[in-house]
Amino acid sequence: MGKIKKALITGITGQDGSYLAEFLLGKGYEVHGMVRRVALEDAEHRLWRIRHILPKLRLHSGSVESYASIFKVVNAVRPDECYHLAAQSFVSYSFEDEFSTINVNISGTHFILSVIKEIAPNCRFYFAASSEMFGLVKESPQDEKTPFHPRSPYGISKVAGFDLTRNYREAYGMFACNGILFNHESPRRGFEFVSRKITNGVAQIKLGMRKELRLGNLEAKRDWGYAGDYVKAMWLMLKQDKPDDYVIATNRTHSVREFVELAFSHAGLRWKDYVVIDKDLYRPSEVHVLKGDYSKAGKRLGWKPKIFFEELVKMMVDSDLKRLKR
Repeated sequence: MGKIKKALITGITGQDGSYLAEFLLGKGYEVHGMVRRVALEDAEHRLWRIRHILPKLRLHSGSVESYASIFKVVNAVRPDECYHLAAQSFVSYSFEDEFSTINVNISGTHFILSVIKEIAPNCRFYFAASSEMFGLVKESPQDEKTPFHPRSPYGISKVAGFDLTRNYREAYGMFACNGILFNHESPRRGFEFVSRKITNGVAQIKLGMRKELRLGNLEAKRDWGYAGDYVKAMWLMLKQDKPDDYVIATNRTHSVREFVELAFSHAGLRWKDYVVIDKDLYRPSEVHVLKGDYSKAGKRLGWKPKIFFEELVKMMVDSDLKRLKR
């Protein structure tokens, strides 16, 4: 029997971290997660996405804001693979507190890369880059060669993380990959994100728990995929002979309005009876259209999305209805 591979996931309590942890456990990995101490103290609320697999995981308290705590965790684990998913990832919040977004996202990535280079140089590293890096796009669809023009502190912080990852690959020969993931959703999405805000709102309205749903810009268009599909692409990137950067997307685009229409109609409701447009929910600088071309990942990784927009929206509405009925 070969040596059991060890994976370290930062952000294991988030949507992507939970799906990735499940996936890696299924592949026979020993899965370690770095979590903030408050999460361990408030497991009921903060560990809900991984509650069902907790006995199989090894959790370490640490913070991406602290070089010393990252050093301690990586030194204890000595991982074969590290998936850096932890970030302040809610775009509109990044406008409210741009200093902490930029500080946490850039320094955290830099600290982890530096620690791995020092104490686990053969560890393969994955950085969760983002389609928000493209921002004000000059061409559509976007692929690995499309220039970045981020329109939020979050997008800017992800461009810096992307460049740091590529630089550690080129300067120090590290196996470091960037996954440029377009919007990916699931029933485990945080409630602050527009997709989950919509499906949870629809479920609450259907069950008579609220009367309206306040939303911002309905015309923004996104390339929406399923988080469960996307985590497999992360793993595939670290399985290649050479490290590289990949766009992961569906190559299809839908507006927030289409998301709203589908979610309400799936619950047998007319969206116009309940949705209130709130100008306060608009971003200071909007990203109008994002659409990803995943053909490189298709060719090199053999990856393709399995779940598309319609199935995804219905899955999320059904999940929220079921949860609220309980």
